Amino acid sequence: MTIDDPVAEHLTALLFRDDEPVLQGRALMSAARRPGARVPIFGDTESWDCNGVLRRPANLKVNEWQVPFTVELTNPFWNLLAREMAMVMANPQHEALQEAGIYLGDARASVSTLRGAVYQLRAMINWADTVGLPPNPKEWTAIDLKRRVKTLDPSLSAASVIGTVSFIRRMVRMSSALSGGWPVEEPWPGKSAKAVAQATRTDAVSTKPIPPGIWFALVRAAWAYVHTFAPDVLRAIRRRDELLQAAGTSIIDASHTLDNWLANPDNQVPVYYEPAQSMDQNPVVNWPLMTLFLGIVPTLQGAVFGARQSALSLSRRAAVLEAVKQGRYAHQGLVEDLAQVTRSDGSTGPWHPGIQPGHIGPLRTALRNAAFVLVAALSMMRDSELHEIGRGCIVEHYNTPAVASILQKGHQDQPRKHWWITEPVVEAIELAESLSLHAERVFAPFKRPKTSEAIDGALMIDSFTRFVNAHAACAGLEPIPTGRVRPHMFRRTMAMLTDQFAGSEIALGIQLKHIATRALANRSTRGYAAPDEAWAKHLEGAIEAARFRRLRTLYNEHKDGKTIGYGPGADRVKEAFDDIEDTVRARGGDSRVEEDLLRKARITIRFGALNNCLFDPSNPSGAICLENTIVPEGHIGPLDWRCRPDRCHNSMIGIEHVPIYDAHHRTQVKLLETPGLPSVRKDLISRELERAEAVLKLTLQEET
Repeated sequence: MTIDDPVAEHLTALLFRDDEPVLQGRALMSAARRPGARVPIFGDTESWDCNGVLRRPANLKVNEWQVPFTVELTNPFWNLLAREMAMVMANPQHEALQEAGIYLGDARASVSTLRGAVYQLRAMINWADTVGLPPNPKEWTAIDLKRRVKTLDPSLSAASVIGTVSFIRRMVRMSSALSGGWPVEEPWPGKSAKAVAQATRTDAVSTKPIPPGIWFALVRAAWAYVHTFAPDVLRAIRRRDELLQAAGTSIIDASHTLDNWLANPDNQVPVYYEPAQSMDQNPVVNWPLMTLFLGIVPTLQGAVFGARQSALSLSRRAAVLEAVKQGRYAHQGLVEDLAQVTRSDGSTGPWHPGIQPGHIGPLRTALRNAAFVLVAALSMMRDSELHEIGRGCIVEHYNTPAVASILQKGHQDQPRKHWWITEPVVEAIELAESLSLHAERVFAPFKRPKTSEAIDGALMIDSFTRFVNAHAACAGLEPIPTGRVRPHMFRRTMAMLTDQFAGSEIALGIQLKHIATRALANRSTRGYAAPDEAWAKHLEGAIEAARFRRLRTLYNEHKDGKTIGYGPGADRVKEAFDDIEDTVRARGGDSRVEEDLLRKARITIRFGALNNCLFDPSNPSGAICLENTIVPEGHIGPLDWRCRPDRCHNSMIGIEHVPIYDAHHRTQVKLLETPGLPSVRKDLISRELERAEAVLKLTLQEET
């Protein structure tokens, strides 16, 4: 849509000067770190380039740190409108806005947010042109703005619709600052953006977990490359670098050097691995590597061993081929003694047929990608946080290994945070750091080591999947099933798996950086940890297996005469164990009979942090947690938050729980001694003290 009014070409901004910087009140990069970079000003009509001015997130490319005004915004009218909109969003506390009585909060929009707003404006202009609205937005009405939302593609997500509604409302609020004008009437008074988009409130996140088949194959392959294959590749890289450093460009003494090399019986001619090669066919010589073994750069292989070169080159070639015919050859490539693997057909052999100099590049990329996959899968970090991992980032945080990185989402000040990690993640980061050619970052491109260009996390995952599947047979790995896998899906999947452990919600909130007030995880944490149908069967089996292992341990301890717990629930378990033991003795059975009877007993036990619950779904009567309450629709099982271990006949206090209650009891006693406590606080502490004493009393009764 174009504005034909000639006045549009001479339209000037109402509130801003052309020479005014657009990044006000922000921490800019030092001049030493941004040679050639210039702080964008309002009068820049093509784009606002923030590269070298504002710190760019490591996962964004150069063009993603620019606010473009040329695409469909070349008309002076729309160009000025877009720049004014972006200027207001970037500087909501600007003095000119305050003088004009425009209040838009104090949150300065990021570069990515400005890019999104410009995109929304372009889409709005195109739509207005399509439906035949007047070319000047001053003539639009609130009805037109509402029609914009109603005519959106029905397939758009609720979040996209909410984004459009929010954009329109933002434009209405800043309308008095726009020289070209904009409707000033609120299209949806009294309604939230979610209500306009008809979005139902839910705690679930839209991100789906990675299917179990893909998850296990991908993580196992990543660990194999990081832990098992990486040492061989690193050895090959060092060997290649040593050979290249010692290689020369002269072939004058090539014949003499070859004679000396062949005179050593330990030297084997490098050959290519050909699995389909017949027994009576000589292997194919790896001439570039053979040239390098002689101390000559591989680019001169034609001059040294060329079949159409001089008589000397022909004689050297013949001597090498004769050695091969005599059996003096090997597939080892640059290094020998590669890690051995067991393949799907039952055969055992090296994971790689022989690492050649030409394999170094793809293998190095595969190792970096494997490290990225493993860190993404096991750390629960966002894609942006993964890319911000820098050299020397592994630290100790509260006496536990952690990785330090930058938290960007929702934090304009980009604070440095810590994510607790395990040894496999430490190993993966150290590997990526040793491979990286970037001065600061661990995960960076190999082809542009001196720049801060970003590398796409999704492309790394896809590339690693293709590489694994192409070499899965030889490497002894299972092929990774096809399917869409993105960095944020690892975060969702691992959160769901971690949630199966007791007391996990607060720990998840800390690791996911979802901690809210009162040190509790917020609603987003529960959404990430929500179960998924694709994992239901697997998780159910894994949980049941873990539960049975603990039950078997309890049975063995009871059989050995040890105390396994206290309370009415423990008495029921002991009776069941005694019946099994009597039956085994009567049958003259062994441990296998014991295990079968233990499984058939179907003891419904849930192992918890404060007690073990023997709630039986087929006979829920007597469960204190279900008395005088409303059970949520669809809920099956006990209500954990209403558990009363001191009163319920389903409760079993395990040996491991006693120290917890003892410590809690001593803490409450000490708190009661605090002078000046309010009566309400004393009553609360007294109740906690009585409950702890009731539990401890059960243990004393058992011992007496």
